[in-house]
Amino acid sequence: MGGSGKKEQQQEVEEEEEEYVLLDLDSVAPHIDIPENAPYVLTGLDTLNPILVIDNKIKLIGEYTETIGTGLIFGESDVGREQEPGPSEAKKTQAKQINPMGQLNKVLKFKLCLEPTS
Repeated sequence: MGGSGKKEQQQEVEEEEEEYVLLDLDSVAPHIDIPENAPYVLTGLDTLNPILVIDNKIKLIGEYTETIGTGLIFGESDVGREQEPGPSEAKKTQAKQINPMGQLNKVLKFKLCLEPTS
C-alpha cells in the first residue's frame, strides 16, 4: 500500500507543466530608470498581486491579466552546421533553429508602489 502512494505523487510531479508569465513593464518604464543588469526579486507569484523589487530601490506591484488567445514562446539554438554564404554575405553565418518552449496564458502588469522598499 505504501508503494502506491509514492507512485501517485511521482505521477503528479511528472504531469506538472512549466508556466510562463510575461512581465509587462510598459506602463512604468517611462517613469523609472532601470539600470542595465540590475538585480531583482520577484515574490508572490502565487498571489493576486506579486511584488517586483528592482535594484533594492524600485518596488512594483503586479496584477495578472489573461491573454486573448494563446501566446507562444520560442527559444533559439545553434544547429551546429554553417551555411554557405550567398553572394551578398561576406562571411559564414551559424545556422539557428527555433524551437517551441511553451505557451503563455497570463500577463503580469506592474504599477509603481509609493512606499519605499525596506
